[in-house]
Amino acid sequence: MPDFNFPIRVYYEDTDSGGVVYHSQYLNFMERTRTEWLRNLGFEQDALREEYKCIFVVKRIEIDFIKPARFNDALIVSTHLKKAMFASFLLTQSIIHQKTNELLCKAEIKIAAVYPDTFKPRRIPELILTGVKA
Repeated sequence: MPDFNFPIRVYYEDTDSGGVVYHSQYLNFMERTRTEWLRNLGFEQDALREEYKCIFVVKRIEIDFIKPARFNDALIVSTHLKKAMFASFLLTQSIIHQKTNELLCKAEIKIAAVYPDTFKPRRIPELILTGVKA
């Protein structure tokens, strides 16, 4: 499957007083991109919850901050499916400065499927598993 790329603009609210992006905002940018990745594949998260009784949660994340993003930067957040398992996905995500093409941040994220009412692990529904592998 090809990488999914999503553009993000750094707003003032994303930065500290020096105009540098807060470290936690990178996680927000990645989360937003994972939502758009699923949406692009035809899966809305509210429908996953209601129709499939499945939500995805971050189980593990390993992140490297390489260079800072700054106020008003145009970024590209890339999502790559590394591995799809029965109850989880292993993704890599990177944040690249759109103008300079410099890598700013990269992460490996394990996403687990759980039941929305109990948060107990569950198998990823076959339709979703097939969709993300396509």
